[in-house]
Amino acid sequence: MAVTSTDPRELVLSGATVVVIGGSAGIGLETARLARNEGAEVILTGRDADRLARAAADLGALRTAAFDATDPAALERFFHDLPGPVDHVMITAGRPYYGLLADMDVEQARRSFDEHMWLPINVARLAPGRVRPGGTLIFMGGTGARRPRPGLTVAAMGTAALPAMTANLALELAPIRVNLIAAGFVDTPLSAELLGDDLDRRREQLRTTLPIGRVVGPADVAALAVHLMANTALTGATYDIDGGQQLLPG
Repeated sequence: MAVTSTDPRELVLSGATVVVIGGSAGIGLETARLARNEGAEVILTGRDADRLARAAADLGALRTAAFDATDPAALERFFHDLPGPVDHVMITAGRPYYGLLADMDVEQARRSFDEHMWLPINVARLAPGRVRPGGTLIFMGGTGARRPRPGLTVAAMGTAALPAMTANLALELAPIRVNLIAAGFVDTPLSAELLGDDLDRRREQLRTTLPIGRVVGPADVAALAVHLMANTALTGATYDIDGGQQLLPG
């Protein structure tokens, strides 16, 4: 179903093509939805072909591709097969890894590292000639692992490294822009999966303690992502979105 708008204002992504890697649910899906509402064509990728097809039908996506984005060969084929240059690429694929060193699942930890570090690097390597000058790459990181705690070793690696990587890539890839969104807790299906029975307790805790008085949702992150796409003055920076979570006592 195509998304249309009767809003008389100018659509900020009119004529643009947006690729969302990990766009079948959560933050990726909401970003694709808002991009469509702002006039963009969207291309969605994900590992689950059925879920991807449902998301594409809902949004009226230009095209989809079901593959594992951490596979460098599959990622290269995807970019090679694009019908033409695109304007923006956002990566929301991947999940954090939490666990004590003594209990670490090394394979899961390695996969999380690949999703959060090597996937952005591989996308950056493929971007020249495929992402238009002035377009942007948007990576997703987090804020929670900035405070050291047991079980956050792997997550903290990405939290610390991604801002520096983003700044360096912004210089190397210019005039393609590169930005990072660092989110706190976001109420997504992935958060529900990770927290299980503790989800409602966590939501209530955040509602009563965050300065904004509510839980951050995927639409909040999507609004920031679309702003980063539209504002061509922004590159090389990290943008926190956590409802003031970092301001709270540890």
